[in-house]
This record gives sequence, structure tokens and C-alpha cells, in this order.
Amino acid sequence: MRSRDRVLQSLENVYRSAFSAAEAAGDAERMGTLDMDYQRDQLQLEVLLDIRDLLTPEEADKTISLLEKAQSIRKLTRLR
Repeated sequence: MRSRDRVLQSLENVYRSAFSAAEAAGDAERMGTLDMDYQRDQLQLEVLLDIRDLLTPEEADKTISLLEKAQSIRKLTRLR
């Protein structure tokens, strides 16, 4: 499984490449759109990675039930 840092770095690399191309073309509107898209995608990806971490058993804790996993996800997604 890829590490959190590696996944987020891959996302950043994709956006940096597209942003550089837009910057070279002088397309300020596209640069703004890419910036907002990157922030949105990064947030979504971090939430998905948090869920992945909750569902992946740790070495010392391999006996977590499906119900306990669902409760952990519920706690994560609960609005505060």
C-alpha cells in the first residue's frame, strides 16, 4: 500500500505540471481553476486516506470488528 505522503506527493506533481503548462501559456484563469481544484482534491484525498487508515488493521490490533470500523468512520464523518 502506498504511503500517505507518496499519494499526496503524486497529486501535487500532477497539479504542478498542469499549473506550469498554464503559467507558460499565460492562462491566468486556468491557473486559478487548477489552484482551487488542487485544494478540493487534496481535501477529498485526505478524507479517503483517513478512512483507509481506519479500515486497515494495525499489527497489534487485528481483531477489530466490522462494527467497530463502521463506528470509527461514523466518528470521523460526524459534523461538529
